[in-house]
Amino acid sequence: MKKTEKTVFVCQACGHQVLKWMGRCPECGRWDALVEETRRPRPVSRGALSPFQAEPVAVDSVCAEEGVRFSTHMAEFDRVLGGGLVPGSLVLIGGDPGIGKSTLMLQVLFGVAGKGRRVLYVSGEESVNQISMRSRRLQTVSPEILVVSEIDMNAVLSMAESIRPRVMVVDSVQTMFNPEISSAPGSVSQVRETAVRLMLMAKRTAIPVFLVGHVTKEGAIAGPRLLEHMVDTVLYFEGDRNHVYRILRAVKNRFGSTNEIGVFEMKEQGLAEVANPSAAFLSERPSGSPGSVVTASLEGTRPILVELQSLVSPSYLANPRRTVLGLDANRVALLVAVMEKKMGMALMGLDIFMNVAGGVRVDEPAVDLGIVTAVASAFLDVPISAETVVLGEVGLTGEVRAVGHAQTRVAEVRKMGFSRCLLPKTTLKRMPKPDGIHLIGVQNVSEAAGVLFPR
Repeated sequence: MKKTEKTVFVCQACGHQVLKWMGRCPECGRWDALVEETRRPRPVSRGALSPFQAEPVAVDSVCAEEGVRFSTHMAEFDRVLGGGLVPGSLVLIGGDPGIGKSTLMLQVLFGVAGKGRRVLYVSGEESVNQISMRSRRLQTVSPEILVVSEIDMNAVLSMAESIRPRVMVVDSVQTMFNPEISSAPGSVSQVRETAVRLMLMAKRTAIPVFLVGHVTKEGAIAGPRLLEHMVDTVLYFEGDRNHVYRILRAVKNRFGSTNEIGVFEMKEQGLAEVANPSAAFLSERPSGSPGSVVTASLEGTRPILVELQSLVSPSYLANPRRTVLGLDANRVALLVAVMEKKMGMALMGLDIFMNVAGGVRVDEPAVDLGIVTAVASAFLDVPISAETVVLGEVGLTGEVRAVGHAQTRVAEVRKMGFSRCLLPKTTLKRMPKPDGIHLIGVQNVSEAAGVLFPR
């Protein structure tokens, strides 16, 4: 090794660097995560310190461009981005293997190329023939879509400079390789260097760049957390392989809200947009079944009606099971404790299973009353009326607290054909009485149980 080279050990989980090998990373505590890497100092010439070569200016003298976004012609995708794609933005898309990230990117490029814009798809995992086969299957063939199979970052940046595409996709960032770094593709140094160079290129040329990233077993994007800090937007493509619906969710967005979601349906011809998620999630709802209730969740500016399902059965274990899918397990345990104390239901020795039908995940407190009524319905073995929707936050003393955007939720409930809605009494006092739906205000969980399960 040359004297100018330096050997360091880099944690592949958090990016922490140490000078000697250790069995456990002192920063994140991960075992056997330190990998040896060789660093070569780069010669820095005068005048090349900054890639932008710009001078500081007063913020009030900058003329902000309005309406610079442009559409991808996928309404659900544009919704999650905040209204469209911003030139020069760097977007990171993560998801489980096989969930449909590459399919989504190819359809997005096809939508952009439909207006005569040239786009570039760089793949480090598939050959050009494989991409072409998938494109024909998805019916996304266009002469404006340029594809290339390449992992050398220098070659990729040269192509972007010469072609100047309207949008560029790198699939995936873990396969890209920088010859100036001795570590293998996918290592922390390679991923970080790739992201930095693509970020600088995107800001300088105003080319929006999508980075496709793999997800670890813990559900986080593989590579250091620094990668999420570099990019402008972080999107997660969620869903169960056993379900046809996919959820695109933003966890970071410098150009819009992080509360919006996009709903897609996986078909043979690719991903189809779901314009009415409430109807899709309620299409297979059973009628007259105990433990089933409909509640209204707000995802960004869009209200979505989802079905909560509960099953309560005798337990033969010392510690009864609490299995929860699509909801916060700690929140469900807290609400079960409230039901035992305030409603007198002996749930301690019973197994309780909760599920959100359709594979969607709901984290909003406004569905608390739906969880309580679903468990109570399963425990009493009494079905809830199919025309009823419940919503409200439940406190530790059993009170039903107000929820935000109640008028928007009730409008969605009425649009979907429901005739009765249980909601907090304080919320009912603040909103106008709509036509075509009967609103019932409740103050606590006992009062809600008396309305739904009259004796």
